[in-house]
Amino acid sequence: MDFSYGEDRRMLADTLGRYLQQRYPIETRHRISGSETGWSPEQWAALAELGVVGALFAEDAGGFGGDGFDIAALFEQLGNALVVEPFLGALMAGRALAAAGGQEELIGEIISGSTILAFAHEEPQSHYDLTEVATRAERSGDGWTLTGAKSVVPQAEAADRILVSARIGGASGEQGIGLFLVDAKSSGLSIRGYPLIDGGRGGELTLANATATLVAEDGFALVEDAVAAGIVALCWEAVGIMDALKRDTLDYLRTRKQFGVPIGKFQALQHRMATVALEIEQARSAAINAADALGGDRNRRERAVSAAKYTIGRTGTIVAEEAIQMHGGIGMTWELPLSHHAKRLTMIGHQLGDEDHHLARFTALDLAA
Repeated sequence: MDFSYGEDRRMLADTLGRYLQQRYPIETRHRISGSETGWSPEQWAALAELGVVGALFAEDAGGFGGDGFDIAALFEQLGNALVVEPFLGALMAGRALAAAGGQEELIGEIISGSTILAFAHEEPQSHYDLTEVATRAERSGDGWTLTGAKSVVPQAEAADRILVSARIGGASGEQGIGLFLVDAKSSGLSIRGYPLIDGGRGGELTLANATATLVAEDGFALVEDAVAAGIVALCWEAVGIMDALKRDTLDYLRTRKQFGVPIGKFQALQHRMATVALEIEQARSAAINAADALGGDRNRRERAVSAAKYTIGRTGTIVAEEAIQMHGGIGMTWELPLSHHAKRLTMIGHQLGDEDHHLARFTALDLAA
């Protein structure tokens, strides 16, 4: 089976890779990450003009991509360069909006880069359970208001509008979960932003009768699909990071000398690097499977993304630890990009479900098949 990106995807990925290499070096990333906003509107506009956002959407939504391997090709490059701009929110919220329909104008603004969207589903008590939604939606005249809280929303402060899940009525489980658009300037919405360990920013949302626009009254399937796409993106971001760690560690083993020879000549370190390379390829295979399954039936898609997220979490820990240990004391210094790659891998391991959650979920889906 051929899992190559294809010429169009490869050209876009190569163009993005060259752009990031020239205009998004680690020093630029540090400056953006350390700024008050934690992202760069200039970089976002340039990347949108390059077509990166448009490639996350299908043609019928106004884009020119949108499937699993389009997401893979782009997020692999974004991971390699540790990009902090709000692509994950644009992907997840935009995908749900496109599936719901009726939001063509807003999607066009997202693709052009003029509007930033965030996706807010997880809550303080949910522990990765997509059905655990306590935020309430109530009718208010011709519209809706939302009351509740959402946690660790990536780049929440950057968003112009936020796609929020909320429960309509007293139904539990998958029933009664709707999707709503909330303006970031809504009087009933407050955002407490904070820096994350990986250099990005997150935010806690508090909604107190915040005015909202209904997008989908029965929205759980849209949430699940959006989260699946987000997991594919995170897995490929992690693959890009692990490739960078392998590359930098190999360069270090070739140049660092001990007893007059490069330490890469030592057989023990060669064996450890061989294990790292093998683990990365296994993770890549799982990520390929998840990208391929994204457009398939629900059970295959959900099993594939849970398997990939588990594998990425386990492998990310191995690769980060080995890279740091083989670099020795300099492995966690601020000046070395390696430490920042390792922190981002740690964060990815917990976003949208950790290893334990996805292993249990894969087992449950397998038994239900």
